[in-house]
Amino acid sequence: MAVATTQVAFLGHDAGHRQMFRRRGPSELVGLFAGNVAVGISYGWWVDKHNRHHANPNHEDEDPDVGAGALVWTPEQALETRGFGRWLAKRQAYLFFPMLLLEGLSLHVASIRAIVGRGPDGRYATPMRHRAVEAGLLLAHTAGYVALLLAVMSPGKALVFAAVHQALWGLYMGCAFAPNHKGMPMPTAEDELDFLRKQVLTSRNVRGSRLVDTALGGLNYQIEHHLFPNMPRANLRRAQPIVRAYCAEQGISYAETGLVESYRQALGHLHEVGQPLRG
Repeated sequence: MAVATTQVAFLGHDAGHRQMFRRRGPSELVGLFAGNVAVGISYGWWVDKHNRHHANPNHEDEDPDVGAGALVWTPEQALETRGFGRWLAKRQAYLFFPMLLLEGLSLHVASIRAIVGRGPDGRYATPMRHRAVEAGLLLAHTAGYVALLLAVMSPGKALVFAAVHQALWGLYMGCAFAPNHKGMPMPTAEDELDFLRKQVLTSRNVRGSRLVDTALGGLNYQIEHHLFPNMPRANLRRAQPIVRAYCAEQGISYAETGLVESYRQALGHLHEVGQPLRG
């Protein structure tokens, strides 16, 4: 179920980028079904957050994926932590994979906050085209999920099943997204990068067979995906030799590693970021 949930989430990702359909309507329909109904996360919240990531990948002030939170991504963020957050930042490289077991829960909570959360001015903090619909679909997902589990197992077993399912889903999702940008350069406001360099230099590809393509939802072609976000997933493999050759022609570094090495680099970056606290 964790594998199936993640694969459906990948379909929601494809729909959000309009990799499936040219028009917004069908894309949103599939996205709402895959995100809100099947997985239980807000499609509108995720699209807003993910678009900001694509616009400025790995930018500390602009990319929500590298903002300070449970994990920190720069030494400056690490030095600003206090209390338990500082203890965590010191050891985050060792705790990274265990913490991913809570990623699924974090996504559910963030979705609910995005739908109901308001700013100081009373307006909703997250822009969303179909807020009422999304709220209803999330309620339907929760009711259907609970009803399905209780229909086939006792309440105790259902609770354990849900905990294991959500934990492994979060782990799988984190393992699919971690190799993409973690440990890659983090541009600042002072860096003047054109679109090509902004997308290529901050992304990392993962080598592998078509099994890797399937397991990572095509996100192992992260460079090509960032350059052509609405390109259908099946074509990313075909575009890679063209992009790689052009980057070599322009003298632009093109990062590509194996899966294990990508995790080593990401964990190495997390460990290095916490060094000022350990020192």
